[in-house]
Amino acid sequence: MRKDVPLEHPDFGKAFPCPARPPSRTTAVVGALNDSSNLVVLSHMTFDNFMPQGLGLSPEKQKNLQRAYDLTFEFAQEPRGWLLIKGGFGAGKTHLAAAIANYRLQIGQPALFIVVPDLLDYLRATYSPNSAVTYDERFEALRGAPLLLLDDYGAHSATPWAQEKLFQLLNFRYNAQLPTVITTNQELEEIDLRLRSRLADVTLCQIVHINAPDFRQSGANRMESELSTLHLHRDQRFDNFDLRARELNRDERDALRMAYETCKHFADAPEGWLVLSGEYGCGKTHLAAAIANQREELGDTALFIVVPDLLDHLRATFNPNSPVAFDRRFDEIRNAQILVLDDLGTESATPWAKEKLFQIVNHRYAARLPTVFTTTQALDEIEPRLRSRMYDLRRCTIISDFAPSYRGGDVKPASENRKGKRKT
Repeated sequence: MRKDVPLEHPDFGKAFPCPARPPSRTTAVVGALNDSSNLVVLSHMTFDNFMPQGLGLSPEKQKNLQRAYDLTFEFAQEPRGWLLIKGGFGAGKTHLAAAIANYRLQIGQPALFIVVPDLLDYLRATYSPNSAVTYDERFEALRGAPLLLLDDYGAHSATPWAQEKLFQLLNFRYNAQLPTVITTNQELEEIDLRLRSRLADVTLCQIVHINAPDFRQSGANRMESELSTLHLHRDQRFDNFDLRARELNRDERDALRMAYETCKHFADAPEGWLVLSGEYGCGKTHLAAAIANQREELGDTALFIVVPDLLDHLRATFNPNSPVAFDRRFDEIRNAQILVLDDLGTESATPWAKEKLFQIVNHRYAARLPTVFTTTQALDEIEPRLRSRMYDLRRCTIISDFAPSYRGGDVKPASENRKGKRKT
């Protein structure tokens, strides 16, 4: 129900539990939901033990994580409106959301924390003849909670029923302006359009985007992703790249020097895409690895992977014994801070492989995430959907045929070779 108060009153338009309903029944339903949520096992996740400086992060990422901490702590002290916390797996989203809930409970204020797939399961469970509560009772307990925290939005099965129930829940809370926190690893454009329009309401919703890598693998304890083969290219750096001054003619030397400088500039300030196209042995993998190695030295996380291996890793997640789910593996790749895709075009060109590659590349294109491609293919041979994005020169720099395959030894300049031919 809503109170009959003047427009300027702080309770105007807000929803409150109906006084005709016995409070003990509502309390019992909410208590059952709290007992079923993950907050019992997340009681250790507080603001006191969150590390807003991270471990081994670059200054830019430390600043980003500190801002996320400050905004969530401010929200915990006085919950108003909505808070959307975005970020990759292990970035700290759940910790901060749980910290808000634990803070409110510690000061004697109600908070309902629930993982979205569990929420939908609890609603489905009310259809059972043996359910102790009705669907309406459970749904009202959720939508009318004074503070609701929904963890892992997007991890649920996106059936029409699930989408409709989530929209009904969140639309009610939007109209009633009830404090709500949502965590997700999805981008806004991936979220249901009806909910997206409400999240985009800057008068109600704050969006916190955490750029930090997986907290469990950060800093001194960070282990290189098992996807990445960058450890095999640790010796390939800019300072030991061979510009082949004694081997190439002047035009070839100039082209190679230009490619080197362009890659070095990209490594200094990664932005957009970089495509290195050329024959085997021209130096493109060395330059791509040098970019990744430099960024890791500066505290970024770079994922260097050969394209056929990438697809094999995705296929492996379909094995029932896989320790990693497909969604998590896919998200790790498409949201990598710096992604180097080596040997594009050597993968099996099945419809499934084409679709997965396009989804990864299209996501990084839309999100403007720094990406480096190496390929032996001419650009007009690359899959059309990928090629169309590479040809967007506002976001992509293309370096093609910048050097012949490495031959070694000394080669006379082209002008000298021509003179020699005339002599004979």
